[in-house]
Amino acid sequence: MHARCNASAYSLITSARLARRLRLRLPSLRPVPAARSIFTTSPRLQQNPHPLAAMAPKQATLGYVRPSQTTLGCEDSLAVFFTSHRLQLIDSDRKFFGKSAGTAAKSQQSKLSFSTKSEAPKKGDKPKDETSALKEGSEHTEAGASVKEAADGDSMEVDREVASPTGKKRQVKDEEDGSDDEPPSKRQRTKPAKPAQDKATKAKSSKKTAEKTPSKTKKAISLPKDEEPSDDGCVLAPTKATSGRRGAKKAAMEPSSAIVEDKDGANPKDDEEDILSSDAEAPEKKKKAREKVQSTLTSTTKDLYPDWNPGEPIPYAALCTTFSKIEMTSKRLEISAHCSLFLRQVLRLTPGDLVPTILLMINKLAADYAGIELGIGESLIMKAVSESTGRSLQHIKHDQNEIGDLGLVAAKSRSKQPTMFKPKALTVPGVHKGLMAIATTEGQGAQGRKVDGIKKLLSAADAHNAGKAVDITKDHGGPSEAKYIVRTLEGKLRLGLAERTVLVALAHAVMFHEISQKGNKTPSSTDLAKAEATLKSVYSELPSYEVIIPAMLEHGMLHLPENCRLQPGVPLKPMLAKPTKSITEVLDRFDGKDFTCEYKYDGERAQIHFVAHDADMELATAAPLAGKSEKGVSNIFSRNSEDLSKKYPDILAKLPGWVKDGTKSFVLDCETVAWDMEEKKVLPFQQLMTRKRKDVKVEDVKVKVCVFAFDILYLNGEALVNKSFRERREHLNSAFVPVEGEFALAKYGNTNELEEIQILLEDSVKASCEGLMVKMLDGPESSYEPSKRSQNWLKVKKDYLAGVGDSLDLVVLGAYYGRGKRTSWYGAFLLACYNPNSQNYETVCNIGTGFSEANLETLHKQLSDIVIERSKPFYTHSSGNKDQPDVWFEPKYVWEVKTADLTLSPRYKAAAADVGGGGKGISLRFPRFIKERDDKKPDQASTSRMIAEMYQRQESVSKNKGPSADDDFEY
Repeated sequence: MHARCNASAYSLITSARLARRLRLRLPSLRPVPAARSIFTTSPRLQQNPHPLAAMAPKQATLGYVRPSQTTLGCEDSLAVFFTSHRLQLIDSDRKFFGKSAGTAAKSQQSKLSFSTKSEAPKKGDKPKDETSALKEGSEHTEAGASVKEAADGDSMEVDREVASPTGKKRQVKDEEDGSDDEPPSKRQRTKPAKPAQDKATKAKSSKKTAEKTPSKTKKAISLPKDEEPSDDGCVLAPTKATSGRRGAKKAAMEPSSAIVEDKDGANPKDDEEDILSSDAEAPEKKKKAREKVQSTLTSTTKDLYPDWNPGEPIPYAALCTTFSKIEMTSKRLEISAHCSLFLRQVLRLTPGDLVPTILLMINKLAADYAGIELGIGESLIMKAVSESTGRSLQHIKHDQNEIGDLGLVAAKSRSKQPTMFKPKALTVPGVHKGLMAIATTEGQGAQGRKVDGIKKLLSAADAHNAGKAVDITKDHGGPSEAKYIVRTLEGKLRLGLAERTVLVALAHAVMFHEISQKGNKTPSSTDLAKAEATLKSVYSELPSYEVIIPAMLEHGMLHLPENCRLQPGVPLKPMLAKPTKSITEVLDRFDGKDFTCEYKYDGERAQIHFVAHDADMELATAAPLAGKSEKGVSNIFSRNSEDLSKKYPDILAKLPGWVKDGTKSFVLDCETVAWDMEEKKVLPFQQLMTRKRKDVKVEDVKVKVCVFAFDILYLNGEALVNKSFRERREHLNSAFVPVEGEFALAKYGNTNELEEIQILLEDSVKASCEGLMVKMLDGPESSYEPSKRSQNWLKVKKDYLAGVGDSLDLVVLGAYYGRGKRTSWYGAFLLACYNPNSQNYETVCNIGTGFSEANLETLHKQLSDIVIERSKPFYTHSSGNKDQPDVWFEPKYVWEVKTADLTLSPRYKAAAADVGGGGKGISLRFPRFIKERDDKKPDQASTSRMIAEMYQRQESVSKNKGPSADDDFEY
C-alpha cells in the first residue's frame, strides 16, 4: 500500500509539473488521512517538497466532497482525480506538443440572445481551447477570486459541469455580472487580427472595468436534468449536450425577457432611419423612409415563402414565415418591408384572401364595432394543447413555468407528437374562420366547444413539419403555426407589429401591385406618399377593412375617397386633445388665431349615430332594439367603438325628442354625464360608473344621464370632418333642440383674453366640470382628425395648473399584500403604461394612496379573479427580487392616476429607451388614484411616448437639461 501511494504521488507530481509547463492549474486536494501520509512518509517528497504539500488544508481539496459524502482513501482519491482530469491533461499535452487529434471545438454560447446570432470566428483569431480557459481561470483564482460553498449544499459557481464520483453531473449555476459582456474567465488571450484591433481594445477595457467592479450574482438556477420523466411515467434516455447548450436551453426557458429587451432595446439614435413615416414625424424623415421602402420594392428580393397556386387559399405557413421574420427584427423599415413583400405576393396570387390576412396580421377577427373578441383564458389554451398533443397537463404547466411563452410550449409539444396520418395544411381563411367560430361560441358547454375548436386548429398545425423537432431556442421558435395560433388566442402576437405599420405596408403593396399591372414600372416615393395618405384618411373615417379592401381592389387606391366615406353605423375613433399646464401655454400655442373655450365635462365619451326612416340611406350596421323608434334607427358607441346600446337604452329612447324634423341622419360626438334631476346639476363621474353595463332596463335606471354634445361629424348625408370647427358648430346648433336634463350643447366662450379664460375655467369648475377644452375655430387646422391627439385641441384641467399637466391612464399589473388596516386586502399596486411599438406594458410606479377602504375591498374582489402565477412575457419590469409584486394580474383594468411629478428610477422601465437614463425608466412621484376607467382597454392606456414627452416638458428637466433626481419611495 505504501509503495502504491508513493507511485501514485509521483504520478501526481509529474502531472503537476506538466501542468505548470502548460500553464494549467490542477484542482487542489483535500487532505485525507491516507493522502496526508504521502507527504509525510515519502522520501522523495521529504527531500524535494512539492508546493502542493505546503498548501493550506482548505486549499488542498480533492475536487468537491459534500459533507455527507464518505471520504475516499488515497488510492481511490487519486483514481477519481485522474479519471476526472485525464482527458483534459492528455488533450492539453497534445495541444502543447502540436499533436492535437483534431480541431478544437468552438466555445459554446453561455448566454442566449434571441435577436443576435453567434459571431463566426474571424480569420485572424484562434479558437479558444481548454488550455487558455484554464489558464485564465488560474490567473483569476490567483488574483484572489474565491468560491464560497454554502452550508446547505448549494451548487458551485462554475462554467462547466464536473463529473462527480457517482457518475452524475452536478448542477451548476450561471454567474452573471452587471454587463452583457462575457465573464472574465472566458476572455480571449490570443492576439486578435489587425482589422479587429479597435474592437478588441474596447472589449478589453470593458472587461477590466468589469473585473474591478464586484459582480452581483443571481440566485442559482437549476438546469434541466439529463433524465426527464415522460408523459407515461417512463424515464427517457439522457441526451448528450455540452454545458453551453444546456446554458442556452435554460436561457430560452426563462421568461422571454430576452425578447422584450430586444424589442425595447432599439437605439433611439436610429429612430430617424428606423421609424415609419407617421403624422408626428418631420417631412424629411417621411421622405427618407419612403425612399428606403421604394428601394426595397424595386429590388429583386425573393418572396419569403414559395408561391402557391394562383387562386388557391393562402397557406397559413406563408403568413407564419412572415411573422417569424418580423419577430427577429426591431427595425421598423424591415418590418414594413416584410409586410409589403408578403402582401404583394397575396395580391398577385390570391387577392380574395386579403381581408382575413390583414385581420390576422393586426390580431383581430373583425372591426372593433362588431364586438367579436376571443377572450380565451390561459387555462383553456393549456388544456387544448395538452389534449391535442397527448402530453399531460402537468407537463404543459411545467413547460409554461420554465419557458414563459405558451406559444413556444405549444410549438415544442406539437413537434414531439407522432402522427400516423399527415393532416391537411392550414390556410389563412381556414384559420380565421376557425378562430371566429371559437370567439362566437356561446351558451351551455361553450368552454368545452371552444377547447374542441382550438384542438382542431392545433392538430392541423405544422403539417408540413410533422414529426420534426422544433428548436425553440433558435429564431424564437421559428415559423411554427402552433406558436402563432396560441399567441393569437392569447391576444398578443408580440411581434412589434403595430396596426399603423400594417396600414402603411398595405398602401405600399397595393400601389406597387397597381403600377406593376401597367407594365414593368415601380412606384416613386411620391406615389407611395399619395397612397399612404389616401388610405390613412379613408381608414380614419371608415375604420373597417371589410369595407375598404374590397372597394380598393375594385376601384383602385386613388379612387378610394370616392367610394369609401363616413357612414352612420360605423363608429370613428375620436379625436383627442393635448394636455397643457397653464393658460399662458394655450395663448402661446394659438397666438394670432381665433379659438374657443368649451367646458370639459366629466363623463363618458360617446358617439351617437342616427338615420331617419325617410332618409336615402340605411344604418351601416344592425340597429339594436333600443335604438328603433318612430323617427328612425340609432345606436351609441364608446370611444373604443363598443356598442353601448345595452348600457344607455334611456338615451336612445329619448333621442327623438331632441332631434329636429329636418335632421335625417347624423353622427354626434358627445359626453354622457350623470345628472341630478332635482338640483339640475352635473354629478361626479363615480356616480355614472355605478350604472349597470349590460341589460339595463329604462324603468330600472336610478342614475339619470344627460348628453352634452360638442361636435358633429356627419349631417344629412354629408361628412363634416374636413370642415372648420366654426362651421361644424353652426350645423350642430341647427340640427338639435336642447332638452333640460336630457340633451344640451356644451357651454363655451370665444375669447383670447387671459382674464376671461381664467373666469371661464373657474366657472367650469363650479359647474362640476373638469376644466376647459380649447379648440381652433377656423382654417384647415380646425378640421376633425379622427384617432389623433392633436395640438389643435388643448385641455386645461383644474388640477393642471400646479402639476405635470395631465393625469395618466395606467394598467394594473400586480399588487402587494397590505399591512395594518389593509391586511385583508391588497395594500399597493404596480401600474404600467403601454408601448404600442413593442406591444409591451412598461412599469411606471407603485401606488397606495387615494383608495378608501370600500375601494380596496372592491378592488381585491375584482382583481383576485385575474391573478396569474407569473408575469407575462410582454411585461417590461425590473428583475430585482425586491421589486417583484406579491401577485401578478392579467392586463385588464385601467386606472386614472394623478401625479405630482415625474422622475427617473431604476425600479421602473417606462420609456427607458426614450429618455437616455442609462437603463432607468420614468416613474411617478406621489401618484394618487383618481378613478377606474371602464371605458378604456389596456392597450388604450397612456403610452410610453406620451409619458416621455411629459417628462421632457417638466420645468426641472428643461432647465437642468438632464434627468431629475430619483426619490422613489416605498409603500
